[in-house]
Amino acid sequence: MRYDGSEKAQMTDQLQRWQKEQRLVIHCPELAAGLPIPRPSAEIVSTDGKDVMKAQVRILEITGQDVTEHYQLAAWLALRTAQESGCTAALLTDGSPTCGSQFIYDGSFSGQRKSGMGVAASLLTEHGIAVFSEKRLADLIAWIDEKER
Repeated sequence: MRYDGSEKAQMTDQLQRWQKEQRLVIHCPELAAGLPIPRPSAEIVSTDGKDVMKAQVRILEITGQDVTEHYQLAAWLALRTAQESGCTAALLTDGSPTCGSQFIYDGSFSGQRKSGMGVAASLLTEHGIAVFSEKRLADLIAWIDEKER
């Protein structure tokens, strides 16, 4: 489920198979950090998630409320869950200030995208966990197939 309460497309056959095999760890960092659904959209002001985790930039909601600490907590919870579960890869939603792996929004709330990672994607990558956008599911499948050979 998305921040605004709308649904994402259903899982592919491969994800359903992995779920039946109990190989998936389903975790929403933002929900784990206590962020509500629905909630106002939030964007990283300036750079990207790596700098948010260094406390160099902030994450603001469209209302102007600073929610940086909630998103930092979300990132740490994602990392802890991944490490405790033995995850080596994560499939995340692009555009999110938490999970964006290829792009995030530019902080202007104008719908403008820019290259960059959200806070969880950045932290997971920094700790050796491969991160894939939901649009790169085929790449994740190939990556796992290669690792299992």
